[in-house]
Amino acid sequence: MDSEQESFEAYVRARTAVLTRVAYLLTGDHHRAEDLLQQALVRVAARWRKVVAGGDPDGYVRRVLYTQHVSWWRRIRLTEVDGQPPEGSVADHSDRVTVELTVRAALDRLAPRQRAVLVLRYFEDLTEVQTAEVLGCRVGTVKSQARDGLARLRAEAPDLATLLEVDA
Repeated sequence: MDSEQESFEAYVRARTAVLTRVAYLLTGDHHRAEDLLQQALVRVAARWRKVVAGGDPDGYVRRVLYTQHVSWWRRIRLTEVDGQPPEGSVADHSDRVTVELTVRAALDRLAPRQRAVLVLRYFEDLTEVQTAEVLGCRVGTVKSQARDGLARLRAEAPDLATLLEVDA
């Protein structure tokens, strides 16, 4: 096994949990998230030497992940999600699960680009500039997508604001 392959495998082992969480937040489905991450990592593996030479593999991997998600959305019209928890989850009536389900349902109401911007900005805690770099767009686009996405969440998911006020 060569050092390039070892380097890629070490990166995947170290970052899989974080990248899976991001993919799940984008897709809202565990199986699609796994497929999305796998497809993104296949693309990254083919260019791993250049990715590592660029300095920050996370930025490149995130960009591939988000562009793959948008490509999927453009090719396939996703079915409406009914807001039910995924199969196999255990019903739990704690406040945390309620918030999680509400956030999941709220994110499902957003357009893919708005969802990607909000995930990057508020879950991944990237700056507007970093978010624009990952998505390959201008900072102004990130700002407008975040503004529009937050406005849509406020209009269509007022229960989310109520839940967050209680937790604060």
